[in-house]
Amino acid sequence: MPLIIPKTLPAYDALYEENVFVMHRERAASQHIRPLEILILNLMPTKIATETQIARLLANTPLQVHMTLLQTVSHEATHVSAAHLDAFYKTFDEVKNDRYDGMIITGAPVETMDFEQVDYWPELCEIMDFSETNVYSTLHVCWGAQAGLYYHYGIRKEILPQKMFGIFEHRVTRPSNPLVRGFDEVFYAPHSRHTGISRADVDGCKALRILAESDEAGPFLMSTENGRQIFVTGHPEYDKYTLDAEYKRDVAKGLPIAIPKNYYPNDDPEQPPLFRWRAHAHLLYENWLNYYVYQNTPYDLGAIERVKHETR
Repeated sequence: MPLIIPKTLPAYDALYEENVFVMHRERAASQHIRPLEILILNLMPTKIATETQIARLLANTPLQVHMTLLQTVSHEATHVSAAHLDAFYKTFDEVKNDRYDGMIITGAPVETMDFEQVDYWPELCEIMDFSETNVYSTLHVCWGAQAGLYYHYGIRKEILPQKMFGIFEHRVTRPSNPLVRGFDEVFYAPHSRHTGISRADVDGCKALRILAESDEAGPFLMSTENGRQIFVTGHPEYDKYTLDAEYKRDVAKGLPIAIPKNYYPNDDPEQPPLFRWRAHAHLLYENWLNYYVYQNTPYDLGAIERVKHETR
């Protein structure tokens, strides 16, 4: 089944050219199926690129998915036109009375700031509280994961001695969990962050289970037992050239940046990078949609109950 997005959204043409199954709303309305309602809080400055990356992963399942894009009003986006936001994004006031099968909270380039110093932190807290009552399963990504772990469970982020930047090897630690069903025992995923979380802090939280981790990059995939809250510390949604663009951007600005690890052949930025995390990125999102959104969400979204935490 396809992803339902507006035909005028830039991601529509990009994914259609990749032979990804997308459907515009008019065609979807003619099918007698309730699509999964997925809300995406896009905090990334590169909004169009992020929309397309997430849409690509949501589209590759047998499920019909309706994607709603959400923006913050307490922070003005500067890397995308106001016309794009007006055409395709909603504000929290417009969705706060709605209910969703799933929600994705993206990363944001504010990780070295204290959470309370981020200008949209109060609004984000309101949205994360909303996710406990109006969303069945919420997937937090990178800084979004750090923000969610701090807000819901009091787990603090830590400044790393150097940026975690590149493609890192991970191992599955709970192979029986549906979220990693079909995963290889060892798999790769991108990271691009200056902060991390302590495994000891996660182990000390009764509500959380570590499903996959890396010796070098730390805990990667965490979930509550029922999958209502899921946290991914890396960027599995990244395209082949996303890290390349980040690296060359910082080089052009004269910023101190190391070559991303395990990315370019022979660590040579002049060579095309190796794209070796795509399959597991798709599998992660497919498993989330199937096992924690489609299989578990009540058909009547009004029946969603508030998330129950074992501890905070």
